[in-house]
Amino acid sequence: MEETFVPFRGIKNDLHGRLLCYKQDWTSGIKAGFRILAPTTYIFFASAIPVISFGEQLERNTDGILTAVQTLASTAICGIIHSIIGGQPLLILGVAEPTVIMYTFMFNFAKQRPDLGPGLFLAWTGWVCVWTAILLFLLAILGACSIINRFTRLAGELFGMLIAMLFMQQAIKGLVEEFRVPERDNPHLTEFMPSWRFANGMFALVLSFGLLLTALRSRKARSWRYGTGWLRSLIADYGVPIMVVVWTAVSYIPSESVPKGIPRRLVSPNPWSPGAYQNWTVIKAYVSSSLLLVHLEFYELLDD
Repeated sequence: MEETFVPFRGIKNDLHGRLLCYKQDWTSGIKAGFRILAPTTYIFFASAIPVISFGEQLERNTDGILTAVQTLASTAICGIIHSIIGGQPLLILGVAEPTVIMYTFMFNFAKQRPDLGPGLFLAWTGWVCVWTAILLFLLAILGACSIINRFTRLAGELFGMLIAMLFMQQAIKGLVEEFRVPERDNPHLTEFMPSWRFANGMFALVLSFGLLLTALRSRKARSWRYGTGWLRSLIADYGVPIMVVVWTAVSYIPSESVPKGIPRRLVSPNPWSPGAYQNWTVIKAYVSSSLLLVHLEFYELLDD
């Protein structure tokens, strides 16, 4: 990559390089037919499952203001825009632990400020994201991405290892939480009795390790010594989504003989459910929060 900091030169070079093969990318994908379905489903589940997991963590850390609904919607919208404009199929957009840490810190900061509070958290976060986007636009215009030439592959591998460790940490924390009473629930409910909590945790272990082991085994189906060739190829290509569906179905088997809350499921409100409209009309608070911040900055300048 040419290291240049001339404004817009990097964007111009990227556009020139992408336009040469942009049409071919779409036509080749259409001509591939059903063969493109296997990597599509794999990338879909590879994107959706972490987003749901970290969305649940965000719901706990932000008192339900941010949920898996927002993380799924934002990932879908950004993924579609990036696939049309960016053209980088191996770059999966989504939520990771650093994002959760950032929003958790912002929520705790807003909750401690009487002039913000949880009511203006989304509006304030929206303005933070707006200024972040402006800074990213400036970095792109100045060609700051060319600095990547100064980093070795070790830096990328270390960051990848960090993300992998954070994913495993979240998985372990989630399994441990299955044995405990959720913070915002009534601990006197039947499903939170010690015996039922133990049963819920053990069932969560069975489901998680069952999904993990069967998904890993299905990815190596082409080397199996049994089954026909087309069957092994089918399992190898679609094994992961099939196992997700299978183990999800298994989780519903004991539904009639156990309390309603076992196993615990992610509560995701519909966009039309009572109270959910606030997430769609939060833009009204953008103006009030921006005026509030300007007002505070003005008085701070007067005090100085």
